[in-house]
Amino acid sequence: MAVIIVIIACYMPWVYIPSAKLEIGGMFSSAKQNFGKPGLMNIICCIVSAVFFLLPKIWAKRTNIFLCGFNIAWAIRNFILLSRCYMGDCPVRQTGLYILIIASSLAMLMSLFPDTEIKEKEDNEPVPN
Repeated sequence: MAVIIVIIACYMPWVYIPSAKLEIGGMFSSAKQNFGKPGLMNIICCIVSAVFFLLPKIWAKRTNIFLCGFNIAWAIRNFILLSRCYMGDCPVRQTGLYILIIASSLAMLMSLFPDTEIKEKEDNEPVPN
C-alpha cells in the first residue's frame, strides 16, 4: 500500500514557486524551469518493490530492502533539491512532497519486516559442504 501511495504522491504538486507562479510535481517538465521528472525514479523503484513484496522468495525480500533504501534516498534527494531556495526565491512546500517522504519511509520499514516463512532443517538431514 505504501508503494502505491508513493506513486500517487509523484503526480501531486510538490512545491510552488511564487515568483514564477509555477507548481512543480514529480512528473513535471517545463521549458521555463527544467527540473525534469524527479519522481520517475521513485515510480520505477516502487513498481519493482511491489513485485518483490508479492514474491515469496528470500532473495526478493533481501533485494527489496536495497530498492526501498534507494527509493527513500531518492525521495530525500528530491526533497532537498526541490525545496531549497534559489537566488533568494524560496519555494513553498506542498503536501505531495511530505507524503512522498512519509510513504517512502513506510515502504522502507515494511521491507525490513517481510512476511515470509523460513524452513528449518531437521536434525537428521545431512549438512551440505
